[in-house]
Amino acid sequence: MSRVHRNRLNPKQRIIQLSAAVLFNGYLLGFRKGRIYTGSSKAICVPVLNCYSCPGALGACPIGALQTVLGGRHRRFPFYVLGMLLLFGILLGRVVCGLLCPFGLIQDLLYQIRRLPLIRNIPLWKHLPFGKGKGIWKKLDSSARYLKYGILLFLVILLPAFAVTKTGINPPYFCQYICPAGTLEGGVPGLLMNPQLRAAAGALWNWKLFLLLVILAASVLLPRPFCRYLCPLGAFYSLFNRFSFFQMELDSLKCIGCKACERVCPMEVEVTKHINSPECIRCGACKASCPTGAISSGFAGKGKNEKREKVH
Repeated sequence: MSRVHRNRLNPKQRIIQLSAAVLFNGYLLGFRKGRIYTGSSKAICVPVLNCYSCPGALGACPIGALQTVLGGRHRRFPFYVLGMLLLFGILLGRVVCGLLCPFGLIQDLLYQIRRLPLIRNIPLWKHLPFGKGKGIWKKLDSSARYLKYGILLFLVILLPAFAVTKTGINPPYFCQYICPAGTLEGGVPGLLMNPQLRAAAGALWNWKLFLLLVILAASVLLPRPFCRYLCPLGAFYSLFNRFSFFQMELDSLKCIGCKACERVCPMEVEVTKHINSPECIRCGACKASCPTGAISSGFAGKGKNEKREKVH
């Protein structure tokens, strides 16, 4: 199977992703009236990147909330935000990335462009190194995946907590300088609906718009580039993948070594060796592609018990 055909549309996954996007951004009046929702649910952190400034957002972004608390005038410890992140991480791991994240859905849909016949048959396109997972590309890819951990540590935690500013209040550095989800969900609708914001847009907005366009373009060439290299929330959840309640299981008795699971994995995880790798986003592509049903997923206990029964 060609790498071009990986990450095919999975109807169940798309339904869950779309439902989550509607749930987290269901304030339709916000898009109509051009103002953000300020109700009580806005104090609750959702499990995904979801810009507070998005007109439809019904909850708070955990990364934005974490930076706000750490960078506030009183430098408080973010007990609530960290507790919510730990809860999502321990229960689900990166299921959040694969099934619930709206920006993940956007990347998945953009990658489908690569499957269009007119695009797939372009001679130059076939020789692009993206997604082939070998040679120099593999080395660059492996090294670049550590960027998201650096972003989490420095931009999300250390700078907001310890940087010194004149006002005594540190900005949410990741949101302000990088977050493409925030630019797309909050910045673009805000500028389209507010002439004053358009007039005030300057170099920082131009930088963020440029970064967003680069990431969207990269999503056509490579599955989930933002999730692979830049997302601090994905970096945090990846720390729990190996021991979260939700786990992937590979039955070695059923596995025939065809590697179909690895060919369809959008994150290029070596499924037959490290099925619960920190890079696995639990999207279910490997499970759906397995011809023998060797891969299962669910909350801890069920898959392991089934495997023990087969072994003994």
